Amino acid sequence: AGYQAALMVPTEILAEQHFESLQNLFPDLKLALLTGSLKAAEKREVLETIAKGEADLIIGTHALIQDGVDYARLGLIIIDEQHRFGVGQRRVLREKGDNPDVLMMTATPIPRTLAITAFGDMDVSIIDQMPAGRKPIVTRWIKHEQLPQVLTWLEGEIQKGSQAYVISPLIEESEALDLKNAIALSEELTAHFAGKAEVALLHGKMKSDEKDQIMQDFKERKTDILVSTTVIEVGVNVPNATVMIIMDADRFGLSQLHQLRGRVGRGDKQSYAVLVANPKTDSGKDRMRIMTETTNGFVLAEEDLKMRGSGEIFGTRQSGIPEFQVADIIEDFPILEEARKVASYISSIEGWQEDPEWRMIALHMEKKEHLD
Repeated sequence: AGYQAALMVPTEILAEQHFESLQNLFPDLKLALLTGSLKAAEKREVLETIAKGEADLIIGTHALIQDGVDYARLGLIIIDEQHRFGVGQRRVLREKGDNPDVLMMTATPIPRTLAITAFGDMDVSIIDQMPAGRKPIVTRWIKHEQLPQVLTWLEGEIQKGSQAYVISPLIEESEALDLKNAIALSEELTAHFAGKAEVALLHGKMKSDEKDQIMQDFKERKTDILVSTTVIEVGVNVPNATVMIIMDADRFGLSQLHQLRGRVGRGDKQSYAVLVANPKTDSGKDRMRIMTETTNGFVLAEEDLKMRGSGEIFGTRQSGIPEFQVADIIEDFPILEEARKVASYISSIEGWQEDPEWRMIALHMEKKEHLD
């Protein structure tokens, strides 16, 4: 209809994957790829095609919301893995268009998203079926001392032709420590699987083309085990990878564990997620238990909501329960959802404020506005 669409994703690997697959899906559209690693001349050219309206669909990372990116007529925004973007970042992209339609996608509805549905800010569509031929992922929680048995089992899976991810734990929010752990882990596994399996290492400090090469080798089955930091969390699609082992899994939140688990189970083979953890807190034990009990992202989000709180609805904070005068967003979620539907119905009636049936509500709102 003469508008442009923008698809924003959190990583360059994912942006490139989408760009390739969408070129096949829409051969008649003019697609543009905008990421931070573009050379200056390439970037200038892409920005020009976007500003002139010559690009119909623009796929990119956070680069899409930077100053200097001007859209000719942005009518549709799609944000993939929306939980990886801040409230402010999503708003900036919206403001680059003239009241564009917005579609946000995630396999892991974060508690804040769950809470927003009670306020009517978003309509939620749930795809609750597995793609054809996919089997549910079997998730197991083991203690560190059981790891040798898991590695023996993994050897058998690799001999059957499968591949595996092994995720290095997140300690604090430090990339340097992350990297140290990942290197140590890859060295241990290389020694353990010497002559039996090829082990590769992937982490965020690597150059983009180096990461791409490692992922390409893994896709082409030149390597069997990929040791990685959480850089692997989104955007990696290797259907032959059927095992996900997460070290010190209790250090991750539920949504991140769910995302990591989603890297396997992408083909028709049975896939497995193994959580290796000796949690010291009740919260850590609860997270491990919940992960083994469900693969449903909405159930996980509700559990996360109970454990962490729902976030500040109209602000940017992501945790902490908002204060209601008469309701609890966790316990009263069904009635809040019902109230939202009724409020939506009432406000759709023309001149509802004067209708005797709803006059009390209108008066209450007028009084509140006056006090505010």
